[in-house]
Amino acid sequence: MMKTCISFAVTILCAASLYKVAAAQNAKPPKSEMALDLAYPMHEGFVDSHGVMIYYDVVGRGEPLMILHGGPGGSHEELLPFLLPLARHNKLVFIDERGSGRSQRLEDLSGYTVDNMVDDVESVRLALGLGKFSILGHSFGGLLAQAYALKYQRNLSSLILVDSFSSVSALNLSLARVKQSLPPETREQIDRFENAGLFGHGKPYERNRYPDGYLQLVGEIFFPYIYQSHPDADYDPLVHGNENDWYISREMWGEHGEFVIDGSLKSAEYTDRLPAIKVPTLIMVGDHDAFDPSLSETMHEKIAGSRLVIIPKSGHRSFEDQNVFFIKQVTEFLH
Repeated sequence: MMKTCISFAVTILCAASLYKVAAAQNAKPPKSEMALDLAYPMHEGFVDSHGVMIYYDVVGRGEPLMILHGGPGGSHEELLPFLLPLARHNKLVFIDERGSGRSQRLEDLSGYTVDNMVDDVESVRLALGLGKFSILGHSFGGLLAQAYALKYQRNLSSLILVDSFSSVSALNLSLARVKQSLPPETREQIDRFENAGLFGHGKPYERNRYPDGYLQLVGEIFFPYIYQSHPDADYDPLVHGNENDWYISREMWGEHGEFVIDGSLKSAEYTDRLPAIKVPTLIMVGDHDAFDPSLSETMHEKIAGSRLVIIPKSGHRSFEDQNVFFIKQVTEFLH
């Protein structure tokens, strides 16, 4: 009888313990634990790419998506705040291209080439163990993304080209049309600045950048091509113009102004090679972009199976100008 009582008591205790375990499993976690699901820590560092330190910043969960900024000579910071919603479904890997942002500057300017930047992207992929990944490139970053795809396509899951181009000669024609559309007196002002040379003027610290008068003028000209729906209230042509690294810009874009690319970048012609790209590709462009939408239409025609989205009422910064629409399109494409 005593043995039966003991067994019965043990059974009751075991049942009570199991009930507590089940209740604990079904209970909502404490608020502190719930907060962890909403947190998106950032991890930053540098990758040594063939002797050049390349900055990276990683945030988000899911399949890796590398972000390539514009320029040449911009930085990841112009994209990061607007693309953060993508971190809910993808691990975003922002980088600063060589010489830009927080990445190492080069003493030998001839090291600023698209080919070298392609290998920098590959170095970051390998160092971070990304495996197959997607790339989103904006403006010049889109050209860089195409160059990467043509060399390392086996490593890509998909490609997103935003407000970009595949031919410098075609882009130069687009920029020339913008200049030609200006009132005659404005064109004359531009010509005076450019014919006098845009570098080497003013105080010693001013000689390696455009004159403020030229920056102000081209900033006002390009503003309607940058924004349409949501103009940035903080936009300032002088600040915006000086955000780029001038040494990279001068080496790659060229010395003769914003309406022609005649630096080392002028040889970048990928249009005829685009049919070799077979990964899923999304091409997006603002309908008011100075990089005429016809440039994106050409890329769409050359990359079989690609998807083209012309973003309405949007300029060159379509990711900012129509942010909700932009994020929706990218998210649907990736997932």
